[in-house]
Amino acid sequence: MDEKTMVNDILNGVKAELKTYQGVISETENMQLRQAIQQIRNNDESFQYELFKVAETKGYYKPAQQATLTEIEKVKNELQ
Repeated sequence: MDEKTMVNDILNGVKAELKTYQGVISETENMQLRQAIQQIRNNDESFQYELFKVAETKGYYKPAQQATLTEIEKVKNELQ
């Protein structure tokens, strides 16, 4: 397996974990457990962003085209 595939697999795995953490956090009543899971999620988000930047620099990941101001305003208006 090449480096690009490994990096993208890790990014996809962390993305899935972040979704799971969010679900667990929203259903956790115990505040200490909730805070512990939030800290784990925050650490994973930082790791994911650092790995994303490496992948982007190496050309392993090409982000979607940035939205225009018009597109941003349209979405904001639809959500309000």
